[in-house]
Amino acid sequence: MNIRLLYISQSGNTRAFVTKLVDYAKKLNGPQFEAVEINDLTPDHHETEPYFVFVPTYLDGGNGIDTGVKEIMTNALYDYLDYGNNARHLLGVIGSGNKNFNIQYVLTAKRYAETFGAPLIADYELRGTEHDIDRIYQALCQRIKAVSN
Repeated sequence: MNIRLLYISQSGNTRAFVTKLVDYAKKLNGPQFEAVEINDLTPDHHETEPYFVFVPTYLDGGNGIDTGVKEIMTNALYDYLDYGNNARHLLGVIGSGNKNFNIQYVLTAKRYAETFGAPLIADYELRGTEHDIDRIYQALCQRIKAVSN
């Protein structure tokens, strides 16, 4: 069973994490994943199978809470999820960011989860750790199991 992991990566942190997660899954006897990077050149595509989304936090202006927020550099992924019925197949959102930004940490992922009606499955900082890889793999497996029942 291959489940798509859609992601966007500007600095390479999200790409590195998703790549490690896919490689980690290959060593196990469980769900397998296919990494799919979304960018401004990605053509619209109708998702027909369940998938997860990995999204970093990039903000410009406001504090994200009471003085507004302007998300930058993840718009291509947002538009892809918003295309057709793609959001219907979204199993969950995994967010990343920098904990130094306090309340803004994984704010983009929280907003995606709310907008597209999917749970925020997990979060990790920057490129994540080996522990994060295992923890998030287990969280994805639990979500897959939950929706399969």
